[in-house]
Amino acid sequence: MTTLVVGATGSVGRSVLAGLAGKGVAVRGMSRYEAKFDNFPGGAEGVVGDLVAFGTLSSAFSGVEALFLISPLSQNEIQMGRNAIKAAQAAGVKKIVYLSVPLPEGADRVPHFRNKVLIEKALKESGITHTILRANNFFQNDQWGQAAIMSYGTYPQPLGNVGLNRVDSRDVADAAVNALTCDDFDNQEFSIHGPDVWTGESIAAEFSRQLGREIRYAGDDLEAWAKQAQHMMQAWMVNDFKIMYDFFQKHGLKASAEALEKQKAVIGHEPRTFADFVTALTKQWSS
Repeated sequence: MTTLVVGATGSVGRSVLAGLAGKGVAVRGMSRYEAKFDNFPGGAEGVVGDLVAFGTLSSAFSGVEALFLISPLSQNEIQMGRNAIKAAQAAGVKKIVYLSVPLPEGADRVPHFRNKVLIEKALKESGITHTILRANNFFQNDQWGQAAIMSYGTYPQPLGNVGLNRVDSRDVADAAVNALTCDDFDNQEFSIHGPDVWTGESIAAEFSRQLGREIRYAGDDLEAWAKQAQHMMQAWMVNDFKIMYDFFQKHGLKASAEALEKQKAVIGHEPRTFADFVTALTKQWSS
């Protein structure tokens, strides 16, 4: 069985490629750029394809029986997700594992969350066996804060102080590998969370503890955040993230006890902790 990983160059996709290759699965990673194949793990095939250009997908999907689908943050996200599902139908793909987001009440007002709702609808209507993974905010998002944390002593992500059960992207990848290679999780949805609730203040405190110096939380001012973010992101993306952070600040993104219990089977182990992630990350930064 050949499994195709769409989004193979991101943090989750790379880990899914490695996990499948490690299990001896015939795995193929798709990217728009052939040069990215050099970073694929041993045993993983590379194939060029572009979700925006449906015509490029036929050869990428040929002979594929299972698909791991990530629809990237894009103004074309809905089209990209639908194109992938359409190509999967044409190729006779038997199973799709889709990476989505938690959807507590009101979360669909976040534009890229709403996009995923529409892609999920297309997936369910396709008739293809599927598993939906709803991943919380990734620990790995903090990798982008290196300069702010290390040079300016500031934790920049305006997550607020209601709290989120942030998750390690490697746990999400482990869940995807298990769902792709085992039928026990077919036609089900799993929220994937970390074990603990983290706020902007407590995250800054954890970085302070591990670095041995004060790291302060930059605060909840979304206009100030947007002013800084506009130098790194397009305007539409800044607006999308502002809406998301506003939701986090008002409502958080906490896991229920039921969701934490249910996820154990699909992850296959206890979820990784944020403290351990920060230990590894700050060691890497300091070296």
